[in-house]
Amino acid sequence: MRDPTRSYPVEVPLSVPRSLSPSKVSAFTDCPLAFRFSIIDRRPEQPSPHAVKGTLVHSALEGLFWRHRAGDRTPDAAAAELDRAWSALAEDPEFAALELSEDEARAFVDDARTLVANYFLLEDPNAVRDVGLELGLEVDVAGMRLRGIIDRLDLTESGELVVIDYKTGRAPSERFERGRMSGVHIYALLCERLLGRLPVEVRLLHLRDPVTITAVPTEQSLRGQRQRTLAVWQAIERACARDDFRPRPGALCKFCNFQDLCPAVGGQLPVPVAS
Repeated sequence: MRDPTRSYPVEVPLSVPRSLSPSKVSAFTDCPLAFRFSIIDRRPEQPSPHAVKGTLVHSALEGLFWRHRAGDRTPDAAAAELDRAWSALAEDPEFAALELSEDEARAFVDDARTLVANYFLLEDPNAVRDVGLELGLEVDVAGMRLRGIIDRLDLTESGELVVIDYKTGRAPSERFERGRMSGVHIYALLCERLLGRLPVEVRLLHLRDPVTITAVPTEQSLRGQRQRTLAVWQAIERACARDDFRPRPGALCKFCNFQDLCPAVGGQLPVPVAS
């Protein structure tokens, strides 16, 4: 029972996000409070060097497939695409916000070159039959708007779909591998709903290690992913209705942009503004 001598903040319903994506699912399950600050409140965040580098590498690999035919997708062609993407990145405000020194910028792009070179250790791009690059998919699932952008959608020789997702960070340990496959399983769900076909494989290409993690979606795994995604959506709806987003302390806290607002690490929650 509440103490009548104390004052409590008034619970004001918050606007529910218009859609759910793999990154939003991951953000909410990692930490509901950080999700609220980033997705609901849209508080400014300092750009992450890892995220910006990921954008750079993704752009280079997209260019490799977009501008080069099978047979011409060589390491030199990929290096040229990275140079093209690096030149464009110089005018990107997120990159400028990193405020890298000349030496730091050189190390930044050198590391990106290593990641792009590692890609060729994972597959032969000349043997790839790509049918979609940076493919945006969006569908209604039980009243939830589910969306995602697939890095690459391939066809096998027998005409089956394969979902490819590039990752520039370290591959997860076996303990966390299943959780990190959630995003590509959502992509499989999107393909099944919009294209009417279940991909035969979903692959994470971890360029840092380099290693490929592969899963084979089934009707059963698709039903499970649908239920888990709906459960996350319903939890977000409840949290918005009650304005109840709780912190989830863990290893990711040291990378969080909202530590000064998080009571779990000694921060102070912002005071609600009375309407």
